[in-house]
Amino acid sequence: MPLIPYALTRPFLFGLDPEHAHELTLNSIARLQNTPAQCLWSGARISDPVTLAGLRFPNRIGLAAGLDKNGRCIDGLGAMGFGFIEVGTVTPKGQPGNDKPRMFRLPEANALINRLGFNNEGLAAFVANVKRAYSFRAAGGILGLNIGKNAATPIENAADDYLLGLEGVFPHADYIAVNISSPNTKNLRALQSDEALDALLSRLQQRKLQLESQTGRQVPMFVKIAPDLEEDQVGVIAQTLKANGIDGVIATNTTIARDKVQGLAHANETGGLSGAPVFEASNRVIRLLRAALPEGYPIIGVGGVLSGDDARAKINAGADLVQIYTGLIYQGPGLVSDCAKALARR
Repeated sequence: MPLIPYALTRPFLFGLDPEHAHELTLNSIARLQNTPAQCLWSGARISDPVTLAGLRFPNRIGLAAGLDKNGRCIDGLGAMGFGFIEVGTVTPKGQPGNDKPRMFRLPEANALINRLGFNNEGLAAFVANVKRAYSFRAAGGILGLNIGKNAATPIENAADDYLLGLEGVFPHADYIAVNISSPNTKNLRALQSDEALDALLSRLQQRKLQLESQTGRQVPMFVKIAPDLEEDQVGVIAQTLKANGIDGVIATNTTIARDKVQGLAHANETGGLSGAPVFEASNRVIRLLRAALPEGYPIIGVGGVLSGDDARAKINAGADLVQIYTGLIYQGPGLVSDCAKALARR
């Protein structure tokens, strides 16, 4: 249980600009992680182990990519009780992302809109941060490293960036996540189309197998997809994942739909909508994937989890693991144990 209840700190954080609050929080965690002050936000990890893609996850609750883009806070965030942490998205070269303001709260809907645009310090700084982390993985936590392409890289050359990312993070990842579904990098979602996806995954899988052969390390690779897909598109993606030997899928990223937030302040801001409004859209994609994929094929469900019941609903839809992000901002660190307990009681 965190020493300071989140109900006391949330009003202060919500009084700040969303991105300022985000950076202030990460800077504090980065500075205080692995010190006695970590008790301010830490929580006991619920034991509910599961083995997927050859990895033993201590429990089924993870942190989604995007909160810690540079991998600065792995140990501090892990202390909240997560079974796994995913950091990134990292691009080969550092980039500032889109112009500010680029993050907006929609508190009436327990939602956020962001158009950050893969702002990060680049692969070298990211790997250096990952190498400095130690306590989360020493305690059995699983670390996923999420890779993407630079905004300046033409979409026809996207595979080159993903290969650089794959090679850079491979020695340090428990699993690698390939982000082809952010709505905030121009044309990125075009990589989800059948021919483009097949070409990209074929090259990545070929290189991953080479790296595994050279190092003797087995590193599963997952692909993160969007919620804004038609049923036939989900079917094609499922077939392409299987055909290329991809180890698992993460469903889903943020949505560009606005039907759940019409009339709210900031609802028409450009960017990806996360939180409660994407819950059902994410579950729909998870159900479609589960129907289209072989029994036992790993699915990580993410989108709109704000309670233990929401986490159970992701599992009931067909997910094996569950990630949170926006729910953490609205509910605080206690959400991690609430969700883990709910799944352990299943």
